[in-house]
Amino acid sequence: MFSYSRKIILSFLLILSFWVLQSCDTKRFFEENKIIEKSVWNNKDKAIFNVLITDISSSYDFFINLRISGDYQYSNIYLFLKTVFPDGKIARDTIECQLADYDGKWLGSGISNLKFNRFLFQKGVRFPRKGQYVFEVEQAMRVNDLKGISDIGIRIEKE
Repeated sequence: MFSYSRKIILSFLLILSFWVLQSCDTKRFFEENKIIEKSVWNNKDKAIFNVLITDISSSYDFFINLRISGDYQYSNIYLFLKTVFPDGKIARDTIECQLADYDGKWLGSGISNLKFNRFLFQKGVRFPRKGQYVFEVEQAMRVNDLKGISDIGIRIEKE
């Protein structure tokens, strides 16, 4: 009986700790991650993120989130990022993310063969207009069906 009560208390404390840690993330303005179906990312598939910007006086840091598995065969990944501004203008960037060091050891954090990486794409970004921004991310590798990518996302923090 005592051990069952102890398990409940420990579970409650674990959940409470997780909730407190999540609420301490005061810099995060926007963060969303998309799951890649069956961890196979076709080069025609796009992850689309809609972000409403209301404060154009602040500076923001823009990050790319990426979760890979041990099935990923390369030490880096190239991505295309298309930004559609509220006025309809479009910007396109090519991003390289380094996933392993020169010895082949995976970078990032994680348990087992899943590794999470957050890459700073741009620092001190100022959005020129208020409104809805659309960010489209697609893989830019020379492989149609890229295996081992489980999640792709973006994070925007206020500086």
